[in-house]
Amino acid sequence: MNPHISLPRPTDGPSNFGSTPSSRRNELRMPRFFKRLFKFPQMDFEMAIWEMMSLIIAPKKVFRSIYYHKQTSKTYHRPDPSFTYLLSAFQLLTSLAWGFAYADGFPRVIRVALVFIFVHFLLLSLVTATLFFFLIKYLLGPNSKLIPGRRRGLYDLGTENGEGSQELEFGYCWDVAIRAFVPVWLFLYVVQFLCMPLVGTDHWVSLALSNTLYLIALNYYFIITFLGYNALPFLHHTELLLAPIAVTTILWFASLFGMNLSKHLAPVFLTGARLRKGN
Repeated sequence: MNPHISLPRPTDGPSNFGSTPSSRRNELRMPRFFKRLFKFPQMDFEMAIWEMMSLIIAPKKVFRSIYYHKQTSKTYHRPDPSFTYLLSAFQLLTSLAWGFAYADGFPRVIRVALVFIFVHFLLLSLVTATLFFFLIKYLLGPNSKLIPGRRRGLYDLGTENGEGSQELEFGYCWDVAIRAFVPVWLFLYVVQFLCMPLVGTDHWVSLALSNTLYLIALNYYFIITFLGYNALPFLHHTELLLAPIAVTTILWFASLFGMNLSKHLAPVFLTGARLRKGN
């Protein structure tokens, strides 16, 4: 499959979703991301599908296009909600599978679906994007005094007037957060569901398989997050974003001595839905 990377039209202005360019700081405008929420013909679902596949096989490719996107649209953020809609649809399908398999009654199936989409995916991604927006900006940004460093200077992505070239956009943090959620969805919502008869038992092999799924999902999450912010040339010391991998690996090793994560942290259990008897 040869993906077609569509570039923004030259007439499109810069997105201000989470960023305030100096020429528009006093201008109240609805971000283009929200303006396009219901303009489905303008959404690039083909690109979203390619990105979702690449995030598992070769995640680095997904963030290579930001150089060309910045050159044409003057923003790192892609104000296209197609990826959000696509992953929400996949979350809906997996939530129905979990709900019909384990929840007691149709109202609880709906509850599982709502929690999966609006809490597990959208709310947690929003919280993560907000957290990283402030942490990255003040710790790894070009003007950081807590962790000083030099920009890598791989590309000159500035505008003609040199404005906004070193500005972290909240919209870009949102892009990174929802794309990093893909391996979590794949391993913890899809693979774990298919393997529940195996990982939900008390056998040690079951415990090891269960905890390994969580290890892969979380480490993939941190790797994609690192690749996303590492693609911005004005950030420094982005390798610090890989530090949680060491923590999750240590916790995984410790969990092999008796804690089956699937029995305690399976997504359907987090919804509070009462399980059918016998499950």
